[in-house]
Amino acid sequence: MPAKYSHVKKRPTGSKKKAATTTPSNPNGGKDNGKDPHNHKRLPTHIDRGISNAMTAVSQLERAIARIFLIRFEQDIARLFSTHLYCIALIHLPTFVMRCITVGGPGWMAHNSDCEEIKDFFRSVVSMELRQAGERVATKSVLWSYTALRDFAISNNVPVCRNRGLHSLRLLPHYDALKAHLDVLEALPHASFAKPPHLGTLTEGLEALEEACELKYGEKSLLRSTPPPGWDQHWRLKVRLGYERASQALWRVAREFDVSGYGNVLREKLTTKWCDCGCSTDHLGEVCEKTVREDEENSGIRSGKQREWDGRGSGVHGWETVEEEDVWDLDLDFTGNESEEEANPGSTVPEMTIAEIMEVRYLRAEKEKELGNAAFRRGDFELAVRHYQAAHVVEPEMPHYQLNIAAAYLKLNNWIEAESACTKALGQHRSIKGYYRRAKARRMMGHIDDAVKDLRAALRIQPSNAEALEEMLALMPPGPSPPPSPSYPNEATSSSVSGISRTLYSPTPSNHDRLQLASPKPPKQLPFARTKADDRKLKIVPLPVMFEVPEYIPGDPSSTWKSTKAQKVKNVTTKTETFLFPSWEKYSVKQVG
Repeated sequence: MPAKYSHVKKRPTGSKKKAATTTPSNPNGGKDNGKDPHNHKRLPTHIDRGISNAMTAVSQLERAIARIFLIRFEQDIARLFSTHLYCIALIHLPTFVMRCITVGGPGWMAHNSDCEEIKDFFRSVVSMELRQAGERVATKSVLWSYTALRDFAISNNVPVCRNRGLHSLRLLPHYDALKAHLDVLEALPHASFAKPPHLGTLTEGLEALEEACELKYGEKSLLRSTPPPGWDQHWRLKVRLGYERASQALWRVAREFDVSGYGNVLREKLTTKWCDCGCSTDHLGEVCEKTVREDEENSGIRSGKQREWDGRGSGVHGWETVEEEDVWDLDLDFTGNESEEEANPGSTVPEMTIAEIMEVRYLRAEKEKELGNAAFRRGDFELAVRHYQAAHVVEPEMPHYQLNIAAAYLKLNNWIEAESACTKALGQHRSIKGYYRRAKARRMMGHIDDAVKDLRAALRIQPSNAEALEEMLALMPPGPSPPPSPSYPNEATSSSVSGISRTLYSPTPSNHDRLQLASPKPPKQLPFARTKADDRKLKIVPLPVMFEVPEYIPGDPSSTWKSTKAQKVKNVTTKTETFLFPSWEKYSVKQVG
């Protein structure tokens, strides 16, 4: 299970426990019946004096607050991770491009930036990092949203307790304003990844890449007297376009992921797990009134901005600035419960950061997946499902375990469960495998229209996917074969498009009308010709990572280390494990064939 946020603190800025604030809510209001003969302030129209209607109004208020927190949480994941991707493009992408062009030549990346090998590498690392989105963003997001809600209350003369913070019931007279803000949030486009507008260009990354190439292959090279083949006078242009196209491919891959599929721990708290005290600061345990006051004292209010109750760009220190968004670069500590420490003074605590704990979780989930793969190869698909489900329980924010479950259910002819597993996976990542396997399940259930929609979605991601194209042919057989489509010598992808692909995507109106598939756009012409070196096939391989993993001691009930909570335990031993952990730093690029 994911780590609880109440045990998270930022190491660099001290040990502020981020406790929260929010309140679940939903309901139906009553009506304000009577007139006020004493000219007192009228109650909002959704509040009725009846007990049942009053309880309904409270429920409606709290669900509205929870929904506000949830939508803003998704926006924060999208914006903060977008900033992280920008940093990746600025810092790590130049190294990645350098490794690829070292093997393939200066123009290789410009011609092959959209190939599946590169995109699959991007997908694996982005997926690995997005699983941390809940842990890394939730605390900050809840702090911001609570601060905004608190400012809204103060601006409306709603008292805020210095110890317990804002009581949600005090906002009941202001439900209409909260609901109006919620309506505005729900009308916004769905949060997705895009380059933050306040950040600059990638000039520094390009300059670093060009400098590295100059030192290794250019006229200033100290390693060779003459540049190697392919590194002619146009190498700077080739390298620059390759870097730009690799950056574009990174953003295209990122937009395949859906922010609403991540941060499941906070999402569950916001929708189901609420206490009955009514105090908004007691519901999540990430933000408390003291934390907000300390943040105000340390950060202050940004000059030139008037605090607005929604907090976006005004009251929150560092909003849309370089300083604000470095949550992926901060080390988050994982501390135990003080009462447990007092109860077990002689025991030892496994001191691990959240990042380390998540690596252990991933390792354990991968072991379950490997056991499932072994059972799958033996034909024991029911056992494979159990292992894949166990992996998903350990790592619920890794979509590929659901895809494994779907593959096993397809073998068992369990179409309903296969469809459900694919839908869950697609809620996190819109992948070829997810759409294709769901299309197969829907086809077997007779849902042909839905299957065709899934296949079209799969082919938008990868137009040359042979399996999806064949499945499409089986569902919607095309007419007579049209003449072959023209070839494009400067295709951006390194893999050739199959004959089936050219038939389906031929520009003849009959195929377009029948299959309703868009023709692939001819790749944008490059100002230099494709060479034999640009046809090289490269493979990107993650390097093994060694990690110390806590072990259980068989027969020793005190050896109960858990990945979800650091607690005092005795006799815990560790062993060194080696596993593949996709990252921007540990990988190699090799030529295939």
